[in-house]
Amino acid sequence: MAEESKPPVPPLPDGEKKPAAEVVPPAQTTSAANAVEKPAAAAPPAAADKPVAPPAAAAPPKPAAPAKPAGPVPMPWTSPMVEKYRHQYGSGLEAQSYLGQNYFSVDRSLIPNFLKLLRDEEQFDYCVDITAVHYPKREKQFEVIWILYSFARNERVRVKTQIVDGESVASAVPLWATANWLEREVYDMFGIKFDGHPDLKRILLPDGWKGFPLRKDYGILQQDQEWVQINLGIESGQ
Repeated sequence: MAEESKPPVPPLPDGEKKPAAEVVPPAQTTSAANAVEKPAAAAPPAAADKPVAPPAAAAPPKPAAPAKPAGPVPMPWTSPMVEKYRHQYGSGLEAQSYLGQNYFSVDRSLIPNFLKLLRDEEQFDYCVDITAVHYPKREKQFEVIWILYSFARNERVRVKTQIVDGESVASAVPLWATANWLEREVYDMFGIKFDGHPDLKRILLPDGWKGFPLRKDYGILQQDQEWVQINLGIESGQ
């Protein structure tokens, strides 16, 4: 194909320069022209810029367990009667009060005379009870207690003494008739003998029963199986 003829360029007046050729930018491609400029992806925040979780709050300390309250303890007991017998018996007698209950602790050898003085001189004319307690770990395992009451004084007092296993104490039956069955019950449950008792034998259990149920070494379900078999003709279920 023949080259198209270009129109002649008219000469420039003297002194004028030919202008620089106009630079025409290359045509953009259709795809580049239609492309949508996307924002650059944001850079991940630096480690220092990350929010720091607050430290977990420490668990509050558990409150200390309250101290166990101290139990009641015996307190010294004094009165004109106490001073009278303390002067008479010295170290063989101790007077204390526990939870409002007054008691004398006396040596076993003083029991018969001291009980008689309380009846005759202090008007403790009623023997309310006679009982005992077993302390297996003590040298003197048994504590025998007399509880006395004075109608004239409207006052109650306790007398205690300690004995080893196998020892006996004087019977109070000559002083108070009520001591008869009370001493039999102590003998029946603890095996403690009372010298001078008119008829010391079991009162709750059969005469031939073996063992003393209120001693701490007597099992809670223990029975005299031999007695049950012989006298009842049955096998014990315990």
